[in-house]
Amino acid sequence: MNEFFKCKKYIEKNNYNLFGERMSEVPLKPVGKEEIRKLELALIIATLFREDVLQQALETKDKLTWLDSLIVAAGALARERAGIPASRIAEELERTEATIRNHLSGKTDAGKMVKETYEQLVKSGGSLSNIVPEILVKSSEEEKCKERLELVKQKIEEIKKLLE
Repeated sequence: MNEFFKCKKYIEKNNYNLFGERMSEVPLKPVGKEEIRKLELALIIATLFREDVLQQALETKDKLTWLDSLIVAAGALARERAGIPASRIAEELERTEATIRNHLSGKTDAGKMVKETYEQLVKSGGSLSNIVPEILVKSSEEEKCKERLELVKQKIEEIKKLLE
């Protein structure tokens, strides 16, 4: 657990996001294409790495359609928060306006999941480090475990040589 807090503090201190970019926070009310892209990517990544969403992704039969729906929902929400009307969002994302409205109103599973993630972002003040630091910690712990395993293997080899 100590490693978790070290990693979280490092992320917050250095303002990194999950894309490896230094960034103070995700724009919750984006202005311009760059900010829309950042919010869209944050919504996709943060939603995908939620435990319930990962579980659903593993269980679904048509993974490609499911993932596409999630990405479209994230794109629609990011654009809506920028004040773009549903008709233009539909045009940009090459989907029907009805599909976009269903995602935005939370009538689809993807729309609900992305909306929940957005609400978490709002609660965290736009900071991804408060939502998904576990991912970074897990991969950090994984690396440490691999390093420890290699050290143990080396020690075993050294002991074998001494015993010969």
